[in-house]
Amino acid sequence: MTTPPIDAAETVYGQQSAYERHIEGFGTVRLLPVDPGRDARLLHGWVTEERARFWGMGGTTVEQVEEIYAHLDSLTTHHGYLVLRDDAPVALFQTYAPEADRVSECYDARPGDFGVHILVGPTGGAAPEHGFTGHLLATLIDFVFADPEHRRIVAEPDAANAKAVALLERAGFELGPEIVMPEIDLPEVFLPEKRARLAFLTRTAFEAYRPA
Repeated sequence: MTTPPIDAAETVYGQQSAYERHIEGFGTVRLLPVDPGRDARLLHGWVTEERARFWGMGGTTVEQVEEIYAHLDSLTTHHGYLVLRDDAPVALFQTYAPEADRVSECYDARPGDFGVHILVGPTGGAAPEHGFTGHLLATLIDFVFADPEHRRIVAEPDAANAKAVALLERAGFELGPEIVMPEIDLPEVFLPEKRARLAFLTRTAFEAYRPA
């Protein structure tokens, strides 16, 4: 069954932002906590595209997407955010405590480590906008380091996702080794085995790299 297309312009995202930043010449970027009931159809359209195959949710239904993010919303260690640019949804941002995630089986987590996943939404056929993902990633990094307890960002994109790895490098991340994250098969969530590339951005490196 084909899911009807989403007209995001019809959705009003009026809730309190978890974070907001205005970028001159780009617009206002806001982070809103994912609302599973409101956002499931939109996110399903994103995660089931071929371009999002590295996200690992290509075979899900709308109902399964809603269940996955309802489960995520029930956790205190994992969080999902819808990223808006001038009130239009443009990305999905997920954060997690590495010590409560399967990645902790693959590297020695430090106090202050903070894990992230980023999925940029489709462009709707428009030509890529120069600097678009860079502005988004910079805002998300600012959001993470706004909390003084976060000392290092940990990312683990699919090792075969060269674009994601290159984006992190351009943002100042230091690449770590390739790892194999174990399969998770629980009643509330299934995650297949994943070969990933670790990447790290320390607060010190961020503050040195960030333009004045």
